[in-house]
Amino acid sequence: MVRANKDLTHAADFDLPPVATYYTRPMSPPWSQPLDVDRLARGEAEIDFEVPLSELPRLKSRIAGIGGSVRGSARFGRQSGFAVAELSLAGKAGLQCQRCMRAMELPIESTTHLALILAEADAAEVPEELEPVLAREGRISAGELVEEEMLLVLPIVPLHEELRECAVPPSAPLLAEDAPEHVTQRPFAGLGELLRRK
Repeated sequence: MVRANKDLTHAADFDLPPVATYYTRPMSPPWSQPLDVDRLARGEAEIDFEVPLSELPRLKSRIAGIGGSVRGSARFGRQSGFAVAELSLAGKAGLQCQRCMRAMELPIESTTHLALILAEADAAEVPEELEPVLAREGRISAGELVEEEMLLVLPIVPLHEELRECAVPPSAPLLAEDAPEHVTQRPFAGLGELLRRK
């Protein structure tokens, strides 16, 4: 009968090369995690979040160069047979004015009442005071809620509110000697002379 010598096993292991570290992708941020709508509504749950607008794919494709972030909360419940959420948002969106092409900030502050529907056909049954939002397979993330609201709130063509905010700063005034001399053009001045010759 052969006995395994435990000491030999340890002696053989001590000088083995270290195992390579296994790197995994970073975890998704909490605001992007899909949530079970029915469970949240039954528990009348409330969630808080902060979402960077530049990471919302549909918003980024619609509004070039968007930046900023919004903080908010969603309070869930049930109304008229639907899972509902009261969505409150506050923050700033970084946009580019399409008139002067310079950066601008748009303050965001809104409260919306949403009905979380499972199919587009359900939208017709949603009471008027609620905004229907599709929760595919009964799941939705805080990021999707924010994205839906931002698509409604943000302008498609961002512009500074006041025209003077778009004014280009005046360049240095021309010195008198640098100013081009004004010459009046008279293209038909010699026409009378030519006609008299004939």
